Amino acid sequence: MIKYHTGSVNLKIAEVEPGSDLITSPGDMLDIIADAGYNVCDRVIIHEMSLHRDFFDLKTGLAGEILQKFSNYRVKLAIVGDFTNIKSKSLGDFIRESNRGRTVNFVSSVEEAVEKLTKK
Repeated sequence: MIKYHTGSVNLKIAEVEPGSDLITSPGDMLDIIADAGYNVCDRVIIHEMSLHRDFFDLKTGLAGEILQKFSNYRVKLAIVGDFTNIKSKSLGDFIRESNRGRTVNFVSSVEEAVEKLTKK
């Protein structure tokens, strides 16, 4: 299920609500991007629990495949979750590097996600 927010600069942001279907493939993510685009929205919030655990195991390549879709379609993404106690150095580095850019951000709350997604 997707709900929509309007950010402070009147941008529409799609949020895949917690408890929605598990995102297990790039195809699942394309469906979300297409739904958002149909609703004139180029920003998406996804909760950590909505992503298959393979997403967070960088060796599987799932994160790269999924996140590449956001870059290809010029859609901004915020992933909401608790990323403070990550044990994997490579995942921690990946999250820090992503947060330096503008396309994908890992954040701790929906409010922070909306703030990041509405920044120019």
